Amino acid sequence: MSDPVIWPTKTRELHNHHFDSTIWNDFKFRDDDVIIATYGKSGTTWMQQIVAQMLFGGDPALPVAEMSPWLDLRVPPKEIKLPQVEAQTHRRIIKTHLPVDALVFSPQAKYIYIGRDGRDVLWSLYNHHANANAQWYAALNDTPGRVGPPIAPPPADIRQYWCDWLEQDGHPFWPFWDNLRSWWQIRALPNVLFVHFNALKRDMPGEMRRIAAFLDIPITEARWAEIVSYCSFDWMKQNAAISVPLGGAFWDGGAATFINKGVNGRWTDTLTAEESREYEARAERELGKDCARWLATGER
Repeated sequence: MSDPVIWPTKTRELHNHHFDSTIWNDFKFRDDDVIIATYGKSGTTWMQQIVAQMLFGGDPALPVAEMSPWLDLRVPPKEIKLPQVEAQTHRRIIKTHLPVDALVFSPQAKYIYIGRDGRDVLWSLYNHHANANAQWYAALNDTPGRVGPPIAPPPADIRQYWCDWLEQDGHPFWPFWDNLRSWWQIRALPNVLFVHFNALKRDMPGEMRRIAAFLDIPITEARWAEIVSYCSFDWMKQNAAISVPLGGAFWDGGAATFINKGVNGRWTDTLTAEESREYEARAERELGKDCARWLATGER
């Protein structure tokens, strides 16, 4: 007889300018829910687009950001958000940036975790933060219920931003290593799929088919070329307003700023070889060799 599956349990709440993890305590799961989990800036919006386009057989007009809410974002508050999510009649695609132990975990839902090298995450995060406008700060800092300090504008020097983020583990957003560790620990569960940003870049159609098989989504072969096209970075950049939260209203330059470059390695022009090695050694200490290797390369 095989050993029984040990499912994760929620052990804590996370609150800050972005998070209200208590919303998961009142969320009513459905057996076919899809949960897309990342630290952030790891391909979340890309994965939301991929799943939605495969579910709906390729539709360029899908309002994916509206269809796929970030559940643990505290704006709007859960009294508004939960009824909206519960009113959805299609197969739901839920986004989270929480570690596993701050979630309520469902054995029936399907979870996709996307990883990306921390250096690439940070460079994308800086673009996201540096281009945020007054509406973004007002929503996060002034909406009632914030726990902890407000989020402030980033320093002008991205190297300082990198040092602060690494030395203070995710500052000013949320812890990085903890997020990775918690998901890596449950990677073998039957309802968890790991996908790497590099793999999507290298072979998006192949990864899409792997995701479809995991989610039991039948491929609409007659529409496959269109589905793939609608998930390409170029198409998403050109049509960013329908896949970015609030159509990009929180960022200077709009939705096209949110979907920035979609490339890796921009940090090589700023970080020295020694700084890069220090990060790699830190990743191995925090995550272990196997997880650190996967995070850096996508190789298992």
